[in-house]
Amino acid sequence: MSRVGKSPVAVPKGVEIKVDGDQVSVKGAKGRLEHSVHPLVATKIDGDSIFFMPKNESKEANALVGTTRSITNNMVVGVNQGFEKKLALVGVGYRAQAKKDLVTLNLGFSHPVEFQSPEGVSIETPSQTEIVIKGCDKQRVGQVAANIRSLRPPEPYKGKGVRYADEYVARKEAKKK
Repeated sequence: MSRVGKSPVAVPKGVEIKVDGDQVSVKGAKGRLEHSVHPLVATKIDGDSIFFMPKNESKEANALVGTTRSITNNMVVGVNQGFEKKLALVGVGYRAQAKKDLVTLNLGFSHPVEFQSPEGVSIETPSQTEIVIKGCDKQRVGQVAANIRSLRPPEPYKGKGVRYADEYVARKEAKKK
């Protein structure tokens, strides 16, 4: 079994976990998340921690134990603290403006691009060139950030585009005559 799968998931105060057959539901201050556990993985709650064990000794079951443990840990952290991704807009005239669940982006196209945020994810714009994406589901927050970044990925010559706040863009030298 993987090292990740062997360690239990600690459940902090204020987080409630229910295991109903193959369904694991986690409820906390930031929201509620559910995940269906693969049939090859057994789940056991013991006090303030959850343990995951393979039901048989196959490679697939061992791999799924670690994956299931990580997903459940991310659910617990998400409903307790939440997740956040920051994007930066680099380029002259590149701007973002958020209104409720709609973000209007000016990315150098002939028209503004409107992005609708999905349910459970909030998008804020502290400044015109910053976007902050928050939510309790790590996968959904990361996917929304990737979708916004894909509207205008950073290009290697001038570095213009939408990038993650901590992303390094390797710059290329322009063609010489």
